Amino acid sequence: MNATQEKLKAQVEQALIAAFGADFAGVDPILVPASNPKFGDYQANVALSLSKKLGKQPRAIAGAIVEKLDVSEICEPPEIAGPGFINLKLKTAYLEAQLNAIQADPRLGVPAAQTPKREIVDFSSPNIAKEMHVGHLRSTIIGDSIARILEFQGHDVLRLNHIGDWGTQFGMLIAYLREVFPDALTTANALDIGDLVSFYRKAKLRFDTDEAFQETARQEVVRLQAGAEDTLHAWKLLCEQSRREFQIIYELLDIKLIERGESFYNPLLASVVEDLDKSGLLVENQGAKCVFLEGFTNREGEPLPLIVQKSDGGYNYATTDLASLRYRIQQDEAKRIIYVTDAGQGNHFAQIFQVARKAGWIPDDVELVHVPFGLVLGEDGKKFKTRSGDTVRLRDLLDEAVSRAHADLKTRLQKEERQETEKFINEVARVVGISAVKYADLSQNRTSNYIFSYDKMLDLKGNTAPYMLYVYARIHGISRKGDINFKELGNNAVLLQHETELVLAKYLLQLDEVISSVEQDLLPNRLCEYLFELSQKFNQFYDRCPILQAQEPQRTSRLILCDLTARTLKLGLSLLGIQVLERM
Repeated sequence: MNATQEKLKAQVEQALIAAFGADFAGVDPILVPASNPKFGDYQANVALSLSKKLGKQPRAIAGAIVEKLDVSEICEPPEIAGPGFINLKLKTAYLEAQLNAIQADPRLGVPAAQTPKREIVDFSSPNIAKEMHVGHLRSTIIGDSIARILEFQGHDVLRLNHIGDWGTQFGMLIAYLREVFPDALTTANALDIGDLVSFYRKAKLRFDTDEAFQETARQEVVRLQAGAEDTLHAWKLLCEQSRREFQIIYELLDIKLIERGESFYNPLLASVVEDLDKSGLLVENQGAKCVFLEGFTNREGEPLPLIVQKSDGGYNYATTDLASLRYRIQQDEAKRIIYVTDAGQGNHFAQIFQVARKAGWIPDDVELVHVPFGLVLGEDGKKFKTRSGDTVRLRDLLDEAVSRAHADLKTRLQKEERQETEKFINEVARVVGISAVKYADLSQNRTSNYIFSYDKMLDLKGNTAPYMLYVYARIHGISRKGDINFKELGNNAVLLQHETELVLAKYLLQLDEVISSVEQDLLPNRLCEYLFELSQKFNQFYDRCPILQAQEPQRTSRLILCDLTARTLKLGLSLLGIQVLERM
């Protein structure tokens, strides 16, 4: 709820008490944005809900409230419509004052959190010895945007990359490389990532079909866990090789993360099992140590156990996730822990959270949140894959987006008969290509699957990153054409006269509400929707209102509206991890 709505809500609450007595303190005035702009900006629907309790017609109740309602500083005189809606229209002078107030504010009127918290965002999480692919796209982009918004709100955010860097796969890979490419285990950069992935696949095939090799691989895991010098050195080399490849992707996407992989928690696993045992939660089942869960059953309807130690004494993902959860609460002192993973892991996290609660590890002031997301689909509606049926490498996907943006820009420059340097073309193509991929993902409700289409995401029209980048560039085009420095407009007053100016002004003042809602519900698509609507409202204003040709003081007022729109777009897009361009 934005500041204006909060003020109005408080005033309606006071009017309710004044009209009907102290018993009505705390009654929700049901104040919402008006469903139709012709009725005003907000409407209070409380009169309808009180009709039965008061034994009066809603219009009579609304009339009694309006008699006691003082919103003269903010609104025109309230009007009663229909069966008892109280309609409120913001005064033009109030809107002008609000815009004048945020001109000098770098946060554009968005207040920081009153009680900043330590928050952890767990996202991206690729696996060592595997290349990042399209399946890592959503976690990486959504997680980064959530972290940016929480940081902007003033929270102390720990961005964690829980990479898969421990376990059986390393014994398997090291055992295989000892046979076929021993230099990779002693020499840095002996393999590139493509070869490493190929060897991993061959090692997996061998592990699945050769019992003797399985045993050799398990022995390597034992050596790794025991800290054998040669195995540990080999493991470090493999991790470093993968880490460098991951970093290339993160730099392309402008993602910052702190790596804390599964290996970090390995020394803590035994104590997790021990503490669960002390809590009386552990049950031995077919040699494995388990915790039985409420609300989870197998196909036969029997209670489903969460295994925390396998029958051979080994640990699994659940053990590591429990260890990491406990560490994040006890050592990192996080008050909200956010896991950004695909929807298919929903049950896993529900189980982990339930076990941790039963064990008493989660204080009342700590919130655990699983942020699920759907699949990236190809234009055939199936999982996005290459023509040969392989999973699409993330590097290839991003390079293709930049390449297509480059080709589109070249075509546009030819049509416009514009000459630009190759440096300019390459930079614009990079920003547009990467931004298009990010925005296409973030603009979807994350819980849904979406179809990946280069043509749609690179379109200069519609709800796309290029459309909004173009609006931002258009505003800076106005400043260049008029030789205007927006920063030198000073504290001149905004004057709202045309209908499109009023519409744009009201929308500019909703930024705080949108960011606050995303901070709570972790749905970045709401910010995307806001920025798209803002871009459309600016274009309507631009089409109908002369700016540089207007007379003073209207000219400066409209330039301030342009500046506030550009700054709002830049801030909003930065919270999505998207750069802006002053020229396209």
